[in-house]
Amino acid sequence: MRVTGAQALVRVLRSEQVTLAFGVVGGKLAPLLHAIHGAPEIRYVGTRHEGNAAIMAAAAYAGSGRCAVALGEMGPGGLNLASGAGVAFNNNLATLLVTSNQHRAAAYPHSGMFMDLETVELLRPITKWNAVVSDPRRMPELARRAFREALSGRPGPVHLDVPHDVLAADCELADDEFATGPESYRCISLPRPSAVGVEAAARALAAARRPLIVAGGGVVASGAEAGVRSLAARLSAPAIPTQMALGVIPTGSPHFIGHGGIIGGDAIPLAFAEADVVVAIGCRFSSWMWDELGPLARRHHKLININIDPAALGAPAMHEIALQADAGLAVADILDQLETRSELSVDAHWLARLRSVRAAYEQRLRGMADSSSPVMHPAALAQRIAAILPEDAVAVYDGGHTTFWSNDLTPVRATRTRFHDPGMSQLGFGLPYALSLQLQHSGTPVFNITGDGSFGFSLQELDTARRYRLPVINIIHNNAAWGIIRAGQRKQLDFELGTSLAGTDYAAVARGFGCHGETVGHPDELALAVQRARASGLPAVIDCLTEFVPHPCMAGFSRMNRYSFDALTQRSARSGAD
Repeated sequence: MRVTGAQALVRVLRSEQVTLAFGVVGGKLAPLLHAIHGAPEIRYVGTRHEGNAAIMAAAAYAGSGRCAVALGEMGPGGLNLASGAGVAFNNNLATLLVTSNQHRAAAYPHSGMFMDLETVELLRPITKWNAVVSDPRRMPELARRAFREALSGRPGPVHLDVPHDVLAADCELADDEFATGPESYRCISLPRPSAVGVEAAARALAAARRPLIVAGGGVVASGAEAGVRSLAARLSAPAIPTQMALGVIPTGSPHFIGHGGIIGGDAIPLAFAEADVVVAIGCRFSSWMWDELGPLARRHHKLININIDPAALGAPAMHEIALQADAGLAVADILDQLETRSELSVDAHWLARLRSVRAAYEQRLRGMADSSSPVMHPAALAQRIAAILPEDAVAVYDGGHTTFWSNDLTPVRATRTRFHDPGMSQLGFGLPYALSLQLQHSGTPVFNITGDGSFGFSLQELDTARRYRLPVINIIHNNAAWGIIRAGQRKQLDFELGTSLAGTDYAAVARGFGCHGETVGHPDELALAVQRARASGLPAVIDCLTEFVPHPCMAGFSRMNRYSFDALTQRSARSGAD
């Protein structure tokens, strides 16, 4: 068969069942855009910024477990992709990035033409793997390797940089080049844990007085939610979902004590302080699980660490038992072993005590929401959002302080319904992320709960939302400032510079893009505003005027930021004393 480099790439995309491609159109990308145009099963969505295209592709994997593609024109397009690539890389989300480049006679090394960029070097630190495709005959091989790298072990973004003449040039390939699917070039089966490791883990858990479960994003990627819930029930153990695992333990579960670490309330640090055995499942112990001494899992714990990625075993938290395995298979094997043990050693009051601490924390938040301040308290807004979200709603949390309140007060019933960016913590990711989720959930209400500062980074994608009829509802906590930064400047050095964001009417901005927009000044107005937004059928912005009030977990967040090598020395000395 004779195909162009672009057509060969699209044939591999089809074999991987890729259905979404995001980007900004460009002249050097024309052969690839033409090939995608000829593949009706792949939907192309044109964004207003390539960084947002990469974020949308990352969200496609987060929401469905399936890869999507983000495209960047040579030079500035590839440079813009980098911001979204960081979101995918730091959150372990498989994504294929494709950039065009100068023709082969003028690239690698570049010869000084306009838009020159060593894009492969630019994106290398924030991708699992990348390469230049220098010959169309190698496109099938390198595209397949890209998917193998993206989806094997710990998922992540990969990148192909393709000179534009390689996209356009045709070549001869064997007639059966695309006759087989992914099972012929990457491992489809998942790794089981060793029997010795499973036995050791089950023995440690059976003897635990105060077991604690930490469930990470690997649980979601594996589809292991039911197994983790069964393990919590078998051990009568508290369970903490990380920020990448929202919904693994529903907020209504009798085992739930808070979401994801230092911003999750009083029960979480207490649980770590008193636990004797910690089982971490698909969790990498990022700084959301740290204090000033580092990871909350200490050397005095018996840490059972389950992770598909060998690099996540032993760092940053040191383990007693390590299982390099798929989360679901490991949990299933441990449960089988525990079923043979009739007697467990769990303290009967352990879970109930932590649940009472959690209940007291939630009561404190409700008291803050009842504030009589004339300006809307962020807790009051977050609580009202929680009350009006439909049960089937999907929500994204964007923004520093906004995320804290949403994390506490938004109910979560299932995985892949609440999303955060804990890895990169990139402000403005929320709108493009929500648009991608809306593409995946047509007819389902999708909300972007964001701050005013965050929204400013990507509000141009309201145009994308309108053009593609994606009725995402954006609810803005608008305190007219970079709130956390302002509070830090005033507290630490008693000054203020560049923190005001006063004077912007985000509802009017939305209407200017052809979307629905209105302003809310009191919590009681929100429900009707959301009703009107949904009835409009348009993308919507509900601009909620709030005050800045420090979240009660800000102190814990500050302690994490005080981690240093001096603290590491103290931790080592303290561990030795233990």
